[in-house]
Amino acid sequence: MSSTFSARREVILEVLAEDSSVGVSALAKRLGVTMVTARADLAALEEEGVLVRTHGGALPAFHPKIFARTREEKEHKASIAKAAAAEIQNGDTVIISAGTTTALIAKYLLGKRDIHIVTNNTLLLTYARMNPQLRVTLVGGEFRSSEEGLVGPMALAALDQFHVSKTFIGIDGASVKQGFTAHFLESADLVRKMAEQADEVIAVSASSKFGKPGFARILPFEEVDTLITDAQLSSEFKEILTHADVRIVKSGVEKQAVRNT
Repeated sequence: MSSTFSARREVILEVLAEDSSVGVSALAKRLGVTMVTARADLAALEEEGVLVRTHGGALPAFHPKIFARTREEKEHKASIAKAAAAEIQNGDTVIISAGTTTALIAKYLLGKRDIHIVTNNTLLLTYARMNPQLRVTLVGGEFRSSEEGLVGPMALAALDQFHVSKTFIGIDGASVKQGFTAHFLESADLVRKMAEQADEVIAVSASSKFGKPGFARILPFEEVDTLITDAQLSSEFKEILTHADVRIVKSGVEKQAVRNT
């Protein structure tokens, strides 16, 4: 076992994703370090906001589903979020929906000025609080821990007050028949409302979600202006999205965002 903190960090997060808790003594044994080092590692991760320390161990700071999702396709998500942040200019007003990828957009806005974000994404606050140039309006509603988001009639009503230049929507799936989809009807209704309030609608998603529709329809492909995804999007969906006049931005590849005609 490597003695570096970064290597131990990955092991600790893997344990938490698998078991939803970790004990100091068991963790020290697995890492091959002293209990003092194990406690120090847990303290450092608590400072990062990814876990909560308990007597003799630690728990994830988020719902197990969210914790697991933050561990999936990390490189793709970071690259997609960075490409999404590049679409935001100084002085922009934007709406950002709930989601683990959309939350990361705020992380990559450092250096930009006078950005106003309207969101139901409570996970986004982890990154937004580090940037004094971001103004964040959190819509009200019922907190759903499995999505780290606020949903319901209050959130829908709050969105009526805003008009923004861009809305960034996260999705749970996409299919040829249904377009962009979500797992929950309430989430789909809210994201659809977010799209209505913007001049431009930008979907952000890993290509792995395409061909795996969720329960509730959000929007047909034709009602989204841009998709930011990774380079593994299938040729079938590229053709369908091109026909729907969706601009495809491949994350991590410079100057690949060409308007489809």
